[in-house]
Amino acid sequence: MTVLCKIYRSLNKSDCYLYVPYEKDLEGVPETLLKHLGKLESAMTLKLSPERKLAQADIKDVLAQLDAQGYYLQMASTTDEYMQIVRARNEKL
Repeated sequence: MTVLCKIYRSLNKSDCYLYVPYEKDLEGVPETLLKHLGKLESAMTLKLSPERKLAQADIKDVLAQLDAQGYYLQMASTTDEYMQIVRARNEKL
């Protein structure tokens, strides 16, 4: 499964990103979520596939959510989660 995805950055909520299928854009995103996120800025467009690695999200979760609900919301990770990621990367060195 390959999806062309547009990623928006919330200007009101730091480190919140909204992934949507490129061809549908924001039409499948609930109005309440859009209001909560506030002003959105286009961050990038990516071609997503199961082989692709993402920095802050599991690609399988992203693809599953895009298929099931038409969007994926990436929230800021907590400090503990971030430190676990850093530790895991450093162990590989």
